[in-house]
Amino acid sequence: MAKNDAVVRHSAKARFEDVRDDLKLAIAGKGLVVDYESFINRMLERTGKDVGSSRKLYRDAQAFVFCSAALSRRTMEADPANIAFCPYSIIVYETVQEPGRIHVTYQRSLPEVDALLDDIAREALGLR
Repeated sequence: MAKNDAVVRHSAKARFEDVRDDLKLAIAGKGLVVDYESFINRMLERTGKDVGSSRKLYRDAQAFVFCSAALSRRTMEADPANIAFCPYSIIVYETVQEPGRIHVTYQRSLPEVDALLDDIAREALGLR
């Protein structure tokens, strides 16, 4: 499968738990609240046999879903269709193939939202 330009990924050598916790802190540090945590790796492991796959992709993978009331309001007032970009999601994962290299990723959306997500991702990985 080709590289997806709609996905932004930052990576660093680190411990998964440290980056995961730093990601939560970076989100909270922006005055935002995580509405939902998705345990993607657990779901894949639990359902693998149901879809005929035993391949282990991740050592761990979690998604955090949240929103910014101020930023979302601004973007939706500019165009009500921008509701499609809310809520925001950032994923932290470690693959089986690259243990010790932690990735933080998100999907591109609107420039203002991208700037916020990029800042959070970089902070969680200690890249700023």
